[in-house]
Amino acid sequence: MRLRCAVLDDFQNAATEAADWSPLADDVEVVPFTTHFPDEDALAAALADFDIVVTLRERVPFPASLITRLPRLRLLIASGMRNTVIDYAAAEAHGVTVCGTASSSTPPVELTWALLLGLARGLVQESNALRAGGPWQNTVGADLHGRRLGLLGLGKIGSRVAHVGLAFGMHVTAWSQNLTKEYADEVGVQLGPSKEELLADSDFVSVHLALSDRTRGLLGAPELALLKPTAYLINTSRAAIVDQDALLTALHEGRIAGVGVDVFDTEPLPAGHPMRTAPRLLATPHLGYVSQANYATYYGQAVENIQAYLAGSPVRRLH
Repeated sequence: MRLRCAVLDDFQNAATEAADWSPLADDVEVVPFTTHFPDEDALAAALADFDIVVTLRERVPFPASLITRLPRLRLLIASGMRNTVIDYAAAEAHGVTVCGTASSSTPPVELTWALLLGLARGLVQESNALRAGGPWQNTVGADLHGRRLGLLGLGKIGSRVAHVGLAFGMHVTAWSQNLTKEYADEVGVQLGPSKEELLADSDFVSVHLALSDRTRGLLGAPELALLKPTAYLINTSRAAIVDQDALLTALHEGRIAGVGVDVFDTEPLPAGHPMRTAPRLLATPHLGYVSQANYATYYGQAVENIQAYLAGSPVRRLH
């Protein structure tokens, strides 16, 4: 009897097109799910008859409470080689092998700049007005050349965002709790003396930090109040790094020129969520890693992981 493989959150119905699953045809039935399951009960019911689950990034938590409700589960594959929402101890205790895939940091770098440029030049407003027969030229764009880009985080993604900013002729400053002057010099940017000074001095601020106990709520109401009223904030990292209530208040009160976000406290974003209607907000539905090349890697290596597991030699094991 063939094993059953569930592919979660395949919103674009792209998983089976992004990779060649045919090598598994004799052994595995692949079932994509194009809608998100709203809670653990729904997820447990849907996955009860599956032996393999493929999940995207950290969009679906797999705590012990869920894993214990999936008696047939034997292989869990998550895209990327880092996942903080899987209970590895529970997986091991229940005989579930957990594997990952490679993942490129290029797509989130590109999306960061799409959001930043879209905000700076009013692209959504201008495009909508043009298509609707509205006013010709509504906005006066914000310049990038000569302005200061402040980066919270200078890792794989932040450093590449920095290089693009330098290419635009921006002055780039970076800060994080562990960032050294030596590494900032190596990337070619200034080390911010403090988080507060970086926020106060920057015309554009972009968040590129991993979510942890140290970074959760890093930007609250006091920090957002330091931003210039002409400044723009971009967050393609994790929503919880920025206090969402404080961010909404700043947007509604006009204390910041604009915000670009790709991450939210609840995903998918509920229909009535205030982020859907907030002013001065350019938002995308967590598209950071969603690109043709990344999907080809995610699902292509998922197929390889399943083949290796069936052969008794799992690869790219996590934890």
